[in-house]
Amino acid sequence: MNISTKIIPAPKLSDQALNDMFTYRLGRLRTSMAEKNVSLSILVSHVSLRYAIDFDEFQIFQSHIPTCYLFVPTEGPLVMHGATRRDFPNVSEYRRPNFISPFDSGFDLNNSVKKFSEEVDSFMKEYGHNNKIAIERITPLATQSLKSLGYQVSDAECLLEKAKVIKYETEIECIKHTIAIAEYGMKLMQENTHAGLTERQLWSILHQVNIANNGSWIEGHMLSSGPRTNPWLQEASERVIERGDMVALDTDLIGPRGYMADISRSWICGGGRGNTEQRKAYQHAYDEVHFNIDAIKPGMSFSELSIGAFQRNDIYKSNNYPCVYHGAGLTDEYPKIYYEEDWARDGYDGIVEPNMVLCVESYSGAEGGEVGVKLEQMVLVTETGIEILSHYPFEDNLIKLK
Repeated sequence: MNISTKIIPAPKLSDQALNDMFTYRLGRLRTSMAEKNVSLSILVSHVSLRYAIDFDEFQIFQSHIPTCYLFVPTEGPLVMHGATRRDFPNVSEYRRPNFISPFDSGFDLNNSVKKFSEEVDSFMKEYGHNNKIAIERITPLATQSLKSLGYQVSDAECLLEKAKVIKYETEIECIKHTIAIAEYGMKLMQENTHAGLTERQLWSILHQVNIANNGSWIEGHMLSSGPRTNPWLQEASERVIERGDMVALDTDLIGPRGYMADISRSWICGGGRGNTEQRKAYQHAYDEVHFNIDAIKPGMSFSELSIGAFQRNDIYKSNNYPCVYHGAGLTDEYPKIYYEEDWARDGYDGIVEPNMVLCVESYSGAEGGEVGVKLEQMVLVTETGIEILSHYPFEDNLIKLK
């Protein structure tokens, strides 16, 4: 394949607009902390670090080897440990980290964890207003050590998820830019869907477009073809795509400034009307997504959305996607709104609010069948309804004429 990748123009955001966004995000986090009366959050997740200070160094490495971490007090200076750069927004001080992983410190972490806890204790004595600390997922030895010093320790991830749910106007612009990049990549993929190409070859086009446009990574390899479209969640393989195959994908793309485009489409290799099973599955997914988009209203509860969601055909019920809706921003985010039949086991309630970004899902494939169709749209909740954010076309050949 010889793919020519163009650069999708980024929104013209002033330094002031970006600084306002960074200040907004930090303010949201500190408000979330204050509501739980937490004095200090210790952030480790590469996504949380991006949200708090726009940290973008070795993000995938950081996700499994937490070399860097950030102190965020409710009031007081932000202290970043382990960063190479020294110009992250709102950071007052940079320090060397106390390493808390086997990669950095070997199999006996007790000494490094002790130093880590002593540094936290020193910081809290200066800036803490109580003994409550929130920390993200690292070695449990750190939590045990902090508790031994008399601190109450909670999960900082909950604070971050609550902060991230309501988007600032500049965040929306960043999301729209990432969507434009993803949809250009999807266009190139569809144009290059030819018999004889492997799933992974086709999937690589989206990566190329994302990286060329200053994107970050893609969460999975969610592309499958032919009988591998059913069941869903089979990642791209070396299977050779054949003419007449259904090809289904989910972008899960983390683009510039860390924002996500989470869009799904399905099409037939070689085009055309497809067979009856392909058309039925596509029509069902299309109807579900559009019905559930129309159902979203600000002020609704998650349970109301679940109960009022599209009534899926019996043949597709047992093979449904894990949720009807979910949030998106820097990655998949809170909330995850389940199907009514799963609500008793997994559901939790909340309120749909303006400036939430939701992804509206459908996977339609009969259990034991050989065809599956994945469709997904991104929408912004507004004061009066929704704004559709993703605009990649659907397959007119596979839906009924309206």
